[in-house]
Amino acid sequence: MNQSGPSPLPATPAPEAEAHLLGQAARGGGNGCIDILPPPPGTDPEDCLYVALHVHGAASVRRGDASTVLAPGDLLISATPHPAGLLRDSDCRMVRFRVPCFYLGVRQSDVRRAGGLMARGNEGIGSLASRFLHTLATRTRAHRARPHHHLALSASDIVAILVTELLDREDPEHPNGPAELLSRIRVHIEQNLADPNLSPGSIARSQHISVRYLHKLFQQDGMTVGQWVRRRRLDACRRELGRPSRRQASVSAVAHRWGFVSHSHFSRAFREAFGISPREWQAYATRTEGDHPAS
Repeated sequence: MNQSGPSPLPATPAPEAEAHLLGQAARGGGNGCIDILPPPPGTDPEDCLYVALHVHGAASVRRGDASTVLAPGDLLISATPHPAGLLRDSDCRMVRFRVPCFYLGVRQSDVRRAGGLMARGNEGIGSLASRFLHTLATRTRAHRARPHHHLALSASDIVAILVTELLDREDPEHPNGPAELLSRIRVHIEQNLADPNLSPGSIARSQHISVRYLHKLFQQDGMTVGQWVRRRRLDACRRELGRPSRRQASVSAVAHRWGFVSHSHFSRAFREAFGISPREWQAYATRTEGDHPAS
């Protein structure tokens, strides 16, 4: 009896039926993309990221003077349906996904400025994202329906983590020390988001740097420390309000849990960030869940 775990996607040929389904997904229909989640009302439907999962065939991506050969399972993330610098032969098959930036907590402009992102499908978070998207594509084509809600939410969360990690690696202005320090600061912020006393002063003290230098690090990234903290808190609230297990929690309780003292301030900030009020988002997420029968 084989007791080893499942082989990585690039090393394991798909079964014949699964390969056929993935081939259908790769050829696509309409816009050729699988919509992981629909954009919530009030958001720009064009504010999306595109993820291409390489299935088989010869393909490479060129960035600057370097060209990288793609292996099955590798992922390309771009701000447009067709990744820049992608070269492929006539037998190449890719499954393309589209996910609203609303669910990712990242900006389309950041990915565009980086010239697109690539992740290997056999290592780190890229491996997990590749497997999830592979499963999502197969099930979607098999059932001829939108992805199941829970699987779609999980896939978008993993893609969000992957994109954030890749963007951190793409930081050309802060090599070595400053980049590592900024990464540690962001980890500290994530671990303390629920603390209403989280402030530039407390963050600077935790890293043994001055508040002035802290602000300088974030200014080079195009935002203030306060803006970063607020956005990460809003992302946490958005995820919690959109989860079935938290549907019964009041908006005020969720806001307070993630460090927002004023309910009115939270509601305004949420609408400014996502184009929809927290109550409207919670109601929309509830209806969306009801539209997806359990599989």
